Amino acid sequence: MKVNFKTLLLSAMVLGLAISSCERTDDTDDTTVIPVGENITVKGSMTANTVWNAKNKYILEGFVYVESGATLTIDPGTIIKGDKATKATLIIKPGGKIIAEGTASKPIVFTSNQAKGSRNYGDWGGLIILGKGKVNKTPATIEGENISTFGGDVEADNSGILKYVRLEFGGIAFETDKEINGLTLGGVGSGTVIDYVQVSMNGDDGFEWFGGNVNAKHLISYKNLDDDFDTDWGYAGKVQYGLIFRDPKVADQCSCSDSNGFESDNDASGSAATPQTSAMFANVSVIMGDGTPDAKFRSGYRIRRNSAISIYNSLVAGAFPRGGLELGDAATQKNFVDGKNDFRGLIFAGMGTKGLILGDAAKLNDAARKNQFALETSALGLPTGYNSLTGKPALLPISASILLNSGVTLPAGFEANTYVGAFSTTDWTAGWTNFDPQNADY
Repeated sequence: MKVNFKTLLLSAMVLGLAISSCERTDDTDDTTVIPVGENITVKGSMTANTVWNAKNKYILEGFVYVESGATLTIDPGTIIKGDKATKATLIIKPGGKIIAEGTASKPIVFTSNQAKGSRNYGDWGGLIILGKGKVNKTPATIEGENISTFGGDVEADNSGILKYVRLEFGGIAFETDKEINGLTLGGVGSGTVIDYVQVSMNGDDGFEWFGGNVNAKHLISYKNLDDDFDTDWGYAGKVQYGLIFRDPKVADQCSCSDSNGFESDNDASGSAATPQTSAMFANVSVIMGDGTPDAKFRSGYRIRRNSAISIYNSLVAGAFPRGGLELGDAATQKNFVDGKNDFRGLIFAGMGTKGLILGDAAKLNDAARKNQFALETSALGLPTGYNSLTGKPALLPISASILLNSGVTLPAGFEANTYVGAFSTTDWTAGWTNFDPQNADY
Protein backbone atom coordinates (compact mmCIF):
# COMPACT_ATOMS: atom_id res chain seq x y z
CA MET A 1 0.00 0.00 0.00
CA LYS A 2 1.41 3.36 -1.02
CA VAL A 3 0.74 6.29 1.30
CA ASN A 4 1.63 9.90 0.59
CA PHE A 5 3.60 10.65 3.77
CA LYS A 6 4.17 14.25 2.78
CA THR A 7 0.41 14.75 2.71
CA LEU A 8 0.06 12.97 6.05
CA LEU A 9 2.66 15.26 7.66
CA LEU A 10 0.98 18.36 6.27
CA SER A 11 -2.39 17.18 7.56
CA ALA A 12 -0.95 16.57 11.01
CA MET A 13 0.49 20.10 11.08
CA VAL A 14 -2.84 21.59 10.01
CA LEU A 15 -4.60 19.53 12.67
CA GLY A 16 -2.22 20.75 15.33
CA LEU A 17 -2.80 24.36 14.33
CA ALA A 18 -6.55 23.80 14.27
CA ILE A 19 -6.54 22.29 17.74
CA SER A 20 -4.47 25.21 19.07
CA SER A 21 -6.83 27.71 17.51
CA CYS A 22 -9.77 26.02 19.22
CA GLU A 23 -8.40 26.39 22.74
CA ARG A 24 -10.63 28.71 24.80
CA THR A 25 -10.57 30.21 28.29
CA ASP A 26 -14.38 30.18 28.07
CA ASP A 27 -15.52 26.80 29.42
CA THR A 28 -18.79 27.02 27.46
CA ASP A 29 -17.05 26.38 24.10
CA ASP A 30 -16.66 22.63 23.49
CA THR A 31 -15.71 22.75 19.79
CA THR A 32 -14.10 19.55 18.48
CA VAL A 33 -11.90 19.54 15.40
CA ILE A 34 -12.26 16.44 13.22
CA PRO A 35 -9.18 15.61 11.12
CA VAL A 36 -9.60 15.46 7.35
CA GLY A 37 -9.11 11.99 5.87
CA GLU A 38 -6.40 11.08 3.42
CA ASN A 39 -6.44 9.94 -0.20
CA ILE A 40 -4.49 6.70 0.00
CA THR A 41 -3.16 5.03 -3.15
CA VAL A 42 -3.23 1.22 -3.11
CA LYS A 43 -1.32 -0.97 -5.54
CA GLY A 44 0.25 -4.42 -5.68
CA SER A 45 -0.48 -7.26 -3.24
CA MET A 46 -1.73 -7.43 0.34
CA THR A 47 -0.10 -10.31 2.14
CA ALA A 48 -1.15 -9.34 5.68
CA ASN A 49 -4.49 -8.44 7.23
CA THR A 50 -5.44 -4.89 6.26
CA VAL A 51 -8.17 -2.48 7.39
CA TRP A 52 -9.53 0.38 5.29
CA ASN A 53 -11.07 3.14 7.40
CA ALA A 54 -14.05 5.26 6.33
CA LYS A 55 -12.28 8.54 7.20
CA ASN A 56 -9.99 7.97 4.21
CA LYS A 57 -10.58 7.51 0.49
CA TYR A 58 -8.70 4.72 -1.26
CA ILE A 59 -7.48 4.93 -4.86
CA LEU A 60 -6.83 1.57 -6.54
CA GLU A 61 -4.09 1.48 -9.17
CA GLY A 62 -3.65 -1.50 -11.50
CA PHE A 63 -4.37 -5.03 -10.33
CA VAL A 64 -4.61 -4.98 -6.53
CA TYR A 65 -4.54 -8.44 -4.93
CA VAL A 66 -5.58 -9.82 -1.57
CA GLU A 67 -3.37 -12.87 -1.36
CA SER A 68 -4.16 -16.23 0.21
CA GLY A 69 -4.10 -16.01 4.01
CA ALA A 70 -4.78 -12.26 4.07
CA THR A 71 -8.05 -10.51 4.92
CA LEU A 72 -9.05 -7.06 3.71
CA THR A 73 -11.58 -5.46 6.07
CA ILE A 74 -13.43 -2.37 4.83
CA ASP A 75 -15.32 -0.23 7.33
CA PRO A 76 -18.92 0.88 6.68
CA GLY A 77 -19.12 4.09 4.67
CA THR A 78 -15.71 3.73 3.01
CA ILE A 79 -15.23 5.10 -0.52
CA ILE A 80 -12.90 3.23 -2.89
CA LYS A 81 -12.12 4.66 -6.33
CA GLY A 82 -10.61 2.92 -9.33
CA ASP A 83 -7.91 4.62 -11.40
CA LYS A 84 -8.79 4.67 -15.09
CA ALA A 85 -5.30 4.99 -16.56
CA THR A 86 -4.05 1.82 -14.85
CA LYS A 87 -7.34 -0.13 -15.28
CA ALA A 88 -7.62 -0.62 -11.53
CA THR A 89 -9.21 -3.87 -10.32
CA LEU A 90 -9.48 -5.46 -6.88
CA ILE A 91 -8.92 -9.23 -6.91
CA ILE A 92 -9.45 -11.51 -3.92
CA LYS A 93 -7.46 -14.68 -4.54
CA PRO A 94 -8.48 -18.16 -3.36
CA GLY A 95 -7.68 -18.35 0.34
CA GLY A 96 -7.91 -14.58 0.70
CA LYS A 97 -10.91 -12.79 2.18
CA ILE A 98 -12.77 -9.53 1.89
CA ILE A 99 -14.93 -8.35 4.79
CA ALA A 100 -16.85 -5.45 3.26
CA GLU A 101 -19.85 -5.19 5.54
CA GLY A 102 -21.54 -1.83 5.19
CA THR A 103 -24.90 -0.84 6.59
CA ALA A 104 -28.09 0.53 5.04
CA SER A 105 -27.10 4.02 6.19
CA LYS A 106 -23.36 3.60 5.52
CA PRO A 107 -22.86 1.51 2.39
CA ILE A 108 -19.38 0.79 1.06
CA VAL A 109 -18.89 2.30 -2.41
CA PHE A 110 -16.49 1.26 -5.18
CA THR A 111 -16.67 3.87 -7.92
CA SER A 112 -14.93 5.85 -10.64
CA ASN A 113 -12.05 8.22 -9.85
CA GLN A 114 -13.36 10.64 -12.48
CA ALA A 115 -14.96 13.93 -11.50
CA LYS A 116 -18.66 14.27 -10.78
CA GLY A 117 -20.48 14.62 -14.09
CA SER A 118 -17.63 13.00 -16.09
CA ARG A 119 -17.95 9.37 -14.99
CA ASN A 120 -18.65 6.69 -17.55
CA TYR A 121 -18.91 2.99 -18.27
CA GLY A 122 -15.50 1.35 -18.02
CA ASP A 123 -13.76 3.92 -15.84
CA TRP A 124 -12.03 1.11 -13.92
CA GLY A 125 -12.10 -2.68 -13.73
CA GLY A 126 -14.31 -4.09 -11.01
CA LEU A 127 -14.31 -6.45 -8.04
CA ILE A 128 -13.25 -10.08 -8.54
CA ILE A 129 -13.60 -12.68 -5.79
CA LEU A 130 -12.03 -16.10 -6.37
CA GLY A 131 -12.52 -19.19 -4.24
CA LYS A 132 -11.92 -22.92 -3.94
CA GLY A 133 -15.40 -24.14 -4.89
CA LYS A 134 -16.22 -26.59 -7.68
CA VAL A 135 -15.78 -25.45 -11.28
CA ASN A 136 -16.28 -27.50 -14.46
CA LYS A 137 -13.23 -26.06 -16.21
CA THR A 138 -9.55 -26.85 -15.55
CA PRO A 139 -7.49 -24.78 -15.33
CA ALA A 140 -9.89 -21.95 -14.59
CA THR A 141 -8.49 -18.44 -15.02
CA ILE A 142 -10.66 -15.39 -14.58
CA GLU A 143 -11.64 -13.43 -17.69
CA GLY A 144 -10.14 -9.99 -18.07
CA GLU A 145 -7.14 -10.60 -15.84
CA ASN A 146 -6.44 -14.05 -17.40
CA ILE A 147 -3.77 -14.99 -14.85
CA SER A 148 -5.20 -15.95 -11.46
CA THR A 149 -6.56 -19.49 -11.19
CA PHE A 150 -9.41 -20.61 -8.97
CA GLY A 151 -11.61 -23.56 -8.08
CA GLY A 152 -11.28 -26.81 -6.17
CA ASP A 153 -13.57 -29.06 -4.15
CA VAL A 154 -14.25 -26.95 -1.04
CA GLU A 155 -17.97 -26.35 -1.41
CA ALA A 156 -18.25 -24.43 1.88
CA ASP A 157 -15.25 -22.23 1.08
CA ASN A 158 -15.45 -18.80 2.72
CA SER A 159 -14.18 -15.75 0.80
CA GLY A 160 -15.69 -13.30 3.30
CA ILE A 161 -18.66 -10.92 3.37
CA LEU A 162 -20.01 -8.45 0.81
CA LYS A 163 -22.98 -6.62 2.28
CA TYR A 164 -24.45 -3.18 1.57
CA VAL A 165 -21.95 -2.52 -1.20
CA ARG A 166 -22.21 -0.49 -4.41
CA LEU A 167 -20.02 -1.00 -7.49
CA GLU A 168 -20.21 1.77 -10.10
CA PHE A 169 -18.72 2.58 -13.53
CA GLY A 170 -16.50 -0.51 -13.81
CA GLY A 171 -16.03 -2.77 -16.83
CA ILE A 172 -12.92 -1.42 -18.48
CA ALA A 173 -11.63 -3.50 -21.41
CA PHE A 174 -8.27 -5.20 -20.88
CA GLU A 175 -8.36 -6.65 -24.38
CA THR A 176 -10.68 -6.01 -27.31
CA ASP A 177 -14.21 -7.09 -26.30
CA LYS A 178 -12.91 -8.54 -23.00
CA GLU A 179 -14.11 -6.44 -20.09
CA ILE A 180 -14.35 -6.99 -16.34
CA ASN A 181 -17.78 -7.57 -14.80
CA GLY A 182 -19.05 -5.39 -11.99
CA LEU A 183 -18.85 -8.30 -9.55
CA THR A 184 -17.13 -11.48 -10.69
CA LEU A 185 -17.44 -14.59 -8.50
CA GLY A 186 -15.15 -17.45 -9.53
CA GLY A 187 -15.45 -20.73 -7.63
CA VAL A 188 -16.83 -18.90 -4.60
CA GLY A 189 -18.14 -21.26 -1.92
CA SER A 190 -21.26 -21.31 0.22
CA GLY A 191 -19.45 -19.99 3.29
CA THR A 192 -19.30 -16.56 1.64
CA VAL A 193 -22.02 -13.95 2.28
CA ILE A 194 -23.28 -11.85 -0.65
CA ASP A 195 -26.24 -9.61 0.26
CA TYR A 196 -27.41 -6.12 -0.70
CA VAL A 197 -25.08 -5.39 -3.63
CA GLN A 198 -25.77 -2.87 -6.42
CA VAL A 199 -23.80 -2.81 -9.68
CA SER A 200 -24.45 0.29 -11.80
CA MET A 201 -23.34 1.43 -15.24
CA ASN A 202 -20.79 -1.31 -15.75
CA GLY A 203 -19.13 -1.81 -19.13
CA ASP A 204 -19.81 -5.56 -19.19
CA ASP A 205 -22.06 -7.87 -17.13
CA GLY A 206 -23.46 -6.76 -13.81
CA PHE A 207 -22.86 -10.04 -11.95
CA GLU A 208 -21.16 -13.17 -13.28
CA TRP A 209 -20.73 -16.47 -11.49
CA PHE A 210 -18.10 -18.91 -12.76
CA GLY A 211 -18.80 -22.12 -10.89
CA GLY A 212 -18.97 -22.32 -7.12
CA ASN A 213 -22.13 -22.49 -5.04
CA VAL A 214 -22.24 -19.19 -3.16
CA ASN A 215 -25.77 -17.97 -2.42
CA ALA A 216 -26.80 -14.32 -2.82
CA LYS A 217 -29.72 -12.07 -1.95
CA HIS A 218 -30.87 -8.52 -2.71
CA LEU A 219 -28.89 -7.84 -5.88
CA ILE A 220 -29.38 -4.85 -8.19
CA SER A 221 -28.06 -4.64 -11.74
CA TYR A 222 -28.74 -1.09 -12.90
CA LYS A 223 -28.23 0.20 -16.46
CA ASN A 224 -25.31 -2.12 -17.19
CA LEU A 225 -24.03 -2.76 -20.72
CA ASP A 226 -24.01 -6.49 -21.46
CA ASP A 227 -25.90 -9.14 -19.44
CA ASP A 228 -27.08 -8.66 -15.88
CA PHE A 229 -26.96 -12.13 -14.26
CA ASP A 230 -24.50 -14.38 -16.12
CA THR A 231 -23.89 -17.97 -14.98
CA ASP A 232 -21.19 -20.35 -16.27
CA TRP A 233 -18.83 -23.22 -15.50
CA GLY A 234 -21.08 -25.13 -13.11
CA TYR A 235 -22.48 -22.41 -10.84
CA ALA A 236 -24.93 -24.06 -8.43
CA GLY A 237 -25.97 -21.48 -5.82
CA LYS A 238 -29.32 -19.91 -4.96
CA VAL A 239 -30.10 -16.24 -5.63
CA GLN A 240 -33.22 -14.57 -4.24
CA TYR A 241 -34.50 -10.99 -4.66
CA GLY A 242 -32.95 -9.29 -7.66
CA LEU A 243 -33.73 -6.11 -9.56
CA ILE A 244 -32.49 -5.86 -13.13
CA PHE A 245 -33.18 -2.46 -14.70
CA ARG A 246 -32.14 -1.74 -18.29
CA ASP A 247 -31.65 1.53 -20.13
CA PRO A 248 -33.21 0.73 -23.56
CA LYS A 249 -30.49 2.73 -25.34
CA VAL A 250 -27.58 1.01 -23.60
CA ALA A 251 -26.72 -2.43 -24.99
CA ASP A 252 -23.53 -4.27 -25.90
CA GLN A 253 -22.61 -3.33 -29.50
CA CYS A 254 -19.95 -6.04 -29.86
CA SER A 255 -20.59 -8.28 -32.89
CA CYS A 256 -19.86 -11.28 -30.69
CA SER A 257 -22.48 -10.50 -28.08
CA ASP A 258 -25.91 -9.11 -27.25
CA SER A 259 -27.60 -7.95 -24.06
CA ASN A 260 -29.91 -10.09 -21.92
CA GLY A 261 -31.30 -10.02 -18.43
CA PHE A 262 -29.98 -13.55 -17.79
CA GLU A 263 -27.38 -15.37 -19.85
CA SER A 264 -26.52 -18.89 -18.79
CA ASP A 265 -24.14 -21.54 -20.19
CA ASN A 266 -22.75 -24.77 -18.88
CA ASP A 267 -19.56 -23.77 -20.66
CA ALA A 268 -18.62 -22.05 -23.90
CA SER A 269 -19.07 -25.18 -26.00
CA GLY A 270 -22.24 -26.45 -24.33
CA SER A 271 -20.50 -29.62 -23.21
CA ALA A 272 -21.65 -32.06 -20.54
CA ALA A 273 -18.82 -31.05 -18.20
CA THR A 274 -19.64 -31.43 -14.52
CA PRO A 275 -20.72 -29.95 -12.24
CA GLN A 276 -23.44 -28.69 -14.55
CA THR A 277 -24.59 -25.09 -14.29
CA SER A 278 -27.72 -25.56 -12.17
CA ALA A 279 -28.23 -22.38 -10.15
CA MET A 280 -31.70 -21.47 -8.87
CA PHE A 281 -33.16 -17.94 -8.93
CA ALA A 282 -36.31 -16.64 -7.24
CA ASN A 283 -38.05 -13.27 -7.03
CA VAL A 284 -36.19 -11.41 -9.77
CA SER A 285 -37.67 -8.45 -11.65
CA VAL A 286 -36.25 -7.73 -15.11
CA ILE A 287 -37.46 -4.28 -16.16
CA MET A 288 -36.81 -2.59 -19.50
CA GLY A 289 -36.75 1.15 -18.98
CA ASP A 290 -39.06 3.49 -20.83
CA GLY A 291 -38.43 3.66 -24.60
CA THR A 292 -37.74 1.44 -27.59
CA PRO A 293 -34.96 -1.08 -26.89
CA ASP A 294 -31.77 -1.01 -28.93
CA ALA A 295 -31.63 -3.80 -31.52
CA LYS A 296 -28.72 -5.40 -29.66
CA PHE A 297 -31.00 -6.41 -26.80
CA ARG A 298 -32.16 -10.00 -27.05
CA SER A 299 -34.08 -11.82 -24.31
CA GLY A 300 -35.14 -11.52 -20.71
CA TYR A 301 -33.71 -14.99 -20.02
CA ARG A 302 -31.27 -16.44 -22.55
CA ILE A 303 -30.53 -19.97 -21.37
CA ARG A 304 -28.31 -21.99 -23.67
CA ARG A 305 -25.28 -24.27 -24.10
CA ASN A 306 -26.57 -27.09 -21.89
CA SER A 307 -27.36 -24.90 -18.89
CA ALA A 308 -29.79 -26.31 -16.34
CA ILE A 309 -30.67 -23.25 -14.23
CA SER A 310 -34.14 -22.83 -12.70
CA ILE A 311 -36.18 -19.63 -12.22
CA TYR A 312 -39.17 -19.11 -9.92
CA ASN A 313 -41.63 -16.32 -9.11
CA SER A 314 -39.94 -13.81 -11.40
CA LEU A 315 -40.99 -11.07 -13.80
CA VAL A 316 -39.84 -9.81 -17.20
CA ALA A 317 -41.49 -6.53 -18.24
CA GLY A 318 -40.56 -4.76 -21.46
CA ALA A 319 -40.21 -5.17 -25.21
CA PHE A 320 -37.17 -7.46 -25.40
CA PRO A 321 -36.71 -7.99 -29.17
CA ARG A 322 -36.45 -11.79 -29.10
CA GLY A 323 -38.72 -12.30 -26.12
CA GLY A 324 -38.85 -13.45 -22.53
CA LEU A 325 -37.68 -17.03 -22.01
CA GLU A 326 -35.30 -18.45 -24.60
CA LEU A 327 -34.15 -22.04 -24.27
CA GLY A 328 -31.54 -21.71 -26.93
CA ASP A 329 -30.42 -25.17 -28.07
CA ALA A 330 -31.45 -28.82 -28.08
CA ALA A 331 -29.39 -29.76 -25.01
CA THR A 332 -30.92 -26.96 -22.93
CA GLN A 333 -34.42 -27.86 -24.04
CA LYS A 334 -33.76 -31.50 -23.18
CA ASN A 335 -32.66 -30.48 -19.68
CA PHE A 336 -36.13 -29.01 -19.19
CA VAL A 337 -37.94 -31.99 -20.67
CA ASP A 338 -35.87 -34.32 -18.46
CA GLY A 339 -36.63 -32.28 -15.31
CA LYS A 340 -33.10 -31.04 -14.69
CA ASN A 341 -34.34 -27.45 -14.44
CA ASP A 342 -37.66 -25.77 -13.78
CA PHE A 343 -39.55 -22.58 -14.57
CA ARG A 344 -42.54 -21.74 -12.39
CA GLY A 345 -44.43 -18.64 -11.33
CA LEU A 346 -43.03 -16.56 -14.20
CA ILE A 347 -44.79 -13.55 -15.73
CA PHE A 348 -43.81 -12.02 -19.08
CA ALA A 349 -45.32 -8.71 -20.15
CA GLY A 350 -44.83 -6.09 -22.83
CA MET A 351 -43.37 -8.32 -25.56
CA GLY A 352 -46.54 -9.60 -27.19
CA THR A 353 -46.52 -13.27 -28.10
CA LYS A 354 -42.72 -13.48 -27.89
CA GLY A 355 -42.73 -14.46 -24.24
CA LEU A 356 -41.58 -18.00 -24.98
CA ILE A 357 -38.99 -19.05 -27.52
CA LEU A 358 -37.67 -22.53 -28.29
CA GLY A 359 -39.14 -24.46 -25.41
CA ASP A 360 -41.67 -27.15 -24.60
CA ALA A 361 -44.68 -24.85 -24.75
CA ALA A 362 -47.18 -27.38 -23.47
CA LYS A 363 -45.10 -28.22 -20.40
CA LEU A 364 -44.22 -24.61 -19.64
CA ASN A 365 -47.89 -23.66 -19.87
CA ASP A 366 -49.07 -26.42 -17.56
CA ALA A 367 -51.47 -24.77 -15.12
CA ALA A 368 -49.57 -26.00 -12.07
CA ARG A 369 -46.53 -23.99 -13.14
CA LYS A 370 -48.55 -20.76 -13.06
CA ASN A 371 -46.50 -19.19 -15.84
CA GLN A 372 -48.14 -16.28 -17.67
CA PHE A 373 -47.02 -15.29 -21.15
CA ALA A 374 -48.07 -12.44 -23.46
CA LEU A 375 -49.44 -10.03 -20.85
CA GLU A 376 -49.55 -6.28 -21.29
CA THR A 377 -47.52 -4.28 -18.78
CA SER A 378 -50.71 -2.39 -17.91
CA ALA A 379 -52.10 -5.63 -16.44
CA LEU A 380 -49.29 -6.01 -13.89
CA GLY A 381 -50.35 -3.42 -11.33
CA LEU A 382 -47.00 -1.68 -11.28
CA PRO A 383 -46.94 1.96 -10.17
CA THR A 384 -46.42 4.89 -12.50
CA GLY A 385 -42.68 5.40 -12.87
CA TYR A 386 -41.72 1.73 -12.50
CA ASN A 387 -39.66 2.07 -15.72
CA SER A 388 -38.51 5.67 -15.31
CA LEU A 389 -35.01 6.33 -16.63
CA THR A 390 -34.35 9.20 -14.24
CA GLY A 391 -34.05 8.91 -10.51
CA LYS A 392 -35.12 5.90 -8.53
CA PRO A 393 -37.79 3.82 -10.30
CA ALA A 394 -41.05 3.16 -8.46
CA LEU A 395 -40.62 -0.37 -7.11
CA LEU A 396 -43.57 -1.57 -5.03
CA PRO A 397 -46.63 -3.07 -6.77
CA ILE A 398 -49.98 -1.42 -6.07
CA SER A 399 -52.27 -3.16 -3.60
CA ALA A 400 -54.35 -4.85 -6.33
CA SER A 401 -51.36 -6.03 -8.38
CA ILE A 402 -51.43 -9.56 -9.76
CA LEU A 403 -47.76 -9.80 -8.81
CA LEU A 404 -48.60 -10.06 -5.12
CA ASN A 405 -50.29 -13.45 -5.29
CA SER A 406 -49.39 -15.17 -8.57
CA GLY A 407 -46.35 -17.14 -7.48
CA VAL A 408 -45.78 -20.79 -6.59
CA THR A 409 -44.41 -22.40 -3.44
CA LEU A 410 -40.65 -22.01 -3.61
CA PRO A 411 -38.20 -24.90 -3.27
CA ALA A 412 -36.35 -25.51 -0.01
CA GLY A 413 -33.51 -23.09 0.61
CA PHE A 414 -35.43 -19.96 -0.37
CA GLU A 415 -37.37 -17.63 1.91
CA ALA A 416 -41.02 -18.63 1.57
CA ASN A 417 -43.31 -16.37 -0.45
CA THR A 418 -45.80 -16.55 -3.31
CA TYR A 419 -45.33 -13.15 -4.94
CA VAL A 420 -43.77 -12.57 -8.35
CA GLY A 421 -40.80 -10.29 -8.77
CA ALA A 422 -38.35 -8.65 -6.40
CA PHE A 423 -40.81 -6.70 -4.25
CA SER A 424 -44.05 -7.12 -2.35
CA THR A 425 -44.73 -4.43 0.27
CA THR A 426 -41.16 -3.76 1.45
CA ASP A 427 -38.59 -1.65 -0.38
CA TRP A 428 -35.34 -3.42 0.45
CA THR A 429 -33.40 -0.86 -1.62
CA ALA A 430 -34.07 1.95 0.85
CA GLY A 431 -31.11 3.85 2.24
CA TRP A 432 -28.11 2.13 0.71
CA THR A 433 -28.67 2.40 -3.06
CA ASN A 434 -27.91 5.19 -5.54
CA PHE A 435 -29.76 5.50 -8.86
CA ASP A 436 -27.85 8.62 -9.92
CA PRO A 437 -24.17 7.86 -9.23
CA GLN A 438 -23.07 10.24 -11.96
CA ASN A 439 -23.92 13.19 -9.74
CA ALA A 440 -22.91 11.80 -6.35
CA ASP A 441 -20.33 13.70 -4.33
CA TYR A 442 -17.55 11.24 -3.61
